[in-house]
Amino acid sequence: MSELFLARLQFGATTIFHFLFVPLSIGLVFMVALMETLYVVKKQEIYKKMAKFWGHLFLINFAVGVVTGIIQEFQFGMNWSEYSRFVGDVFGAPLAIEALLAFFMESTFIGLWIFGWDRLSKKVHLLCIWLVSIGTMLSAFWILAANSFMQEPVGMEINNGRAEMNDFGALITNPQLWVEFPHVVFGALATGAFFIGGVSAYKLLKKSEVTFFRKSFNISMVIALVSGLGIAFSGHAQAQHLMHSQPMKMAASEALWEDSADPAPWTLFADIDVENQENALEIQIPYALSYLTYEKFSGSVPGMLSLQAEYEEKYGPGNYIPPVKTTFWSFRIMVIAGMVMILVSLLGLWASYRNTIMEKKFLLKTMVGLISFPFIANTAGWIMTEIGRQPWTVFGYMTTSASVSPNVTAESLLFSLIAFTTIYLILAIVLVYLFVREIKKGAGYHDVQSDSNISIDPFDKEVMQP
Repeated sequence: MSELFLARLQFGATTIFHFLFVPLSIGLVFMVALMETLYVVKKQEIYKKMAKFWGHLFLINFAVGVVTGIIQEFQFGMNWSEYSRFVGDVFGAPLAIEALLAFFMESTFIGLWIFGWDRLSKKVHLLCIWLVSIGTMLSAFWILAANSFMQEPVGMEINNGRAEMNDFGALITNPQLWVEFPHVVFGALATGAFFIGGVSAYKLLKKSEVTFFRKSFNISMVIALVSGLGIAFSGHAQAQHLMHSQPMKMAASEALWEDSADPAPWTLFADIDVENQENALEIQIPYALSYLTYEKFSGSVPGMLSLQAEYEEKYGPGNYIPPVKTTFWSFRIMVIAGMVMILVSLLGLWASYRNTIMEKKFLLKTMVGLISFPFIANTAGWIMTEIGRQPWTVFGYMTTSASVSPNVTAESLLFSLIAFTTIYLILAIVLVYLFVREIKKGAGYHDVQSDSNISIDPFDKEVMQP
């Protein structure tokens, strides 16, 4: 196996694993902040218990996620030194801001939130968790600012073979960033909502702490629907921008070899023949691609072969067509998962409104399974985003093959890949164990189905004594 393949495999594996934690942290802490807001406004203890219970799960996820992120960043210096040398002056700035500003902001106010329940006023304590939520979103913003530069380089000039920043404002107003950031945030909110909704559904199926988890379910379905619609609209905006910034990625995501007809149909399914650069079978929706691209039922979309000729003329000889099957199917997995989530959140919200959720056993079982769907959609979306950019690391300036460290060996890459995979497997086992333990422990209610207004605070040390 080549050094380039192993370096890409290692970075892809660690990035995907890390990105399982990031959206869940962003989504969970937002919902915890929302629940504590309801507690402060409505003055009902159940919302305080909700903030504490789901907050515990957020803290577990956040702690494990931090470790996975540290390992990921080491690779820029170890495996991708040529990339770091070329783009470090630009790429390093948003990463440094993310670590020094957003991450420390999160860490500081997480500590105040954990230990401040009985020491801070309700409003100050609430402010702490909202600042944590804002901090997680700022972290995402700065990471995406760096990633957006790779997709659409702005605010720099080439000096002595290196990209040097000459306009920080252009970096943070990058059009790619402002279509990518909302999409990621809405995806994160959906991840948190479906996690809470799925866990609540599991507890409701067990008829455990019904009042508590029914309220949690109701809140999660509202956020799930809002975020699902946000994902759809922000994704549409991102696809439209992609047509202008990276038309080759757009063409690959549609398995479009030749220029499309006018109007352009959207391909639902294709039997892709990469070797002969054609599709043996296509199932298409007329007019749909033109509308998705131009918001009108007319307009042709350029195909990969014409773009290949254009790129060869602009950038020189080479293969500029990305892995078509991966780009095509990852995009469809993301879209299908998103559509299912919107549909199920509508059904869940309707059942919550009608107060019939306990009767909908099939819906509750479906919600448990759908915990995985946002993770699948997020991962598929990132695969499409990064694989669809190939062969570029920095679009139009640096290829992936030119980015890998020249002195790294296949043996060292294989060893570190195995080591990281082992560490991540251990972390995954620990995370699942801690999640299951906390969920089984429950929120601490006793006889929640009775008419009694008396509830026990599961975080009261005296109550927890054996």
